[in-house]
Amino acid sequence: MIVTANNIEKSYSDLKILKGVNLEIESGQIVSIVGASGAGKSTLLHILGTLDRPDSGELYINNVDVTKLSQKNMAYFRNQNIGFVFQFHHLLPEFTAIENVLIPAMIGNENQQEKTAKAKEILNYLGLSDRLDHKPGELSGGEQQRVAIARALINEPKIIFADEPTGNLDSENSNEIHNLFFDLSSSFNQTFVIVTHNKELANKAHLMLTINDGIIKYC
Repeated sequence: MIVTANNIEKSYSDLKILKGVNLEIESGQIVSIVGASGAGKSTLLHILGTLDRPDSGELYINNVDVTKLSQKNMAYFRNQNIGFVFQFHHLLPEFTAIENVLIPAMIGNENQQEKTAKAKEILNYLGLSDRLDHKPGELSGGEQQRVAIARALINEPKIIFADEPTGNLDSENSNEIHNLFFDLSSSFNQTFVIVTHNKELANKAHLMLTINDGIIKYC
């Protein structure tokens, strides 16, 4: 299992958001998380992605109990093992496409020559070989999101967490991004955990989890 969560609980003030979440995710799976607004989907994703800590419970990612890591070690672990794709791409407007992709590698003090070659390879795979030196303002919405996906992939993460990754795109670009996730899963055994309201994407996933009243149900 690439992810194992045991009895994860999380509250904000007096409101309990997650009430003993248990789940297991296999390497190479595409997992969708669905549920009503306010059900705790994003809270769960942020905890699974180590952007937030649970109040209690255990969370193993790649056999490491990340709840036991210090903030510094957690940040390093996140950089090396986890990628993120959000609804809004969060690209730096003054950076080119390839420079945006290289940001996680720069943070991790990776070999820049090797990572630049890797970034070009990924962007080529994503159909952006002729857009390397374009800034976000010169790219379409779908192209910007593909750059964000390339950025998530640059450090070869064990798992990518995506929060409504196509929520800001039209149907054509959404379908392209959905197909891309499945291509990456099939070709590179890449694991994705995706919070989505898109029923088509949710139903195509290898595993669909529904969160209701702070508890996960397998579908």
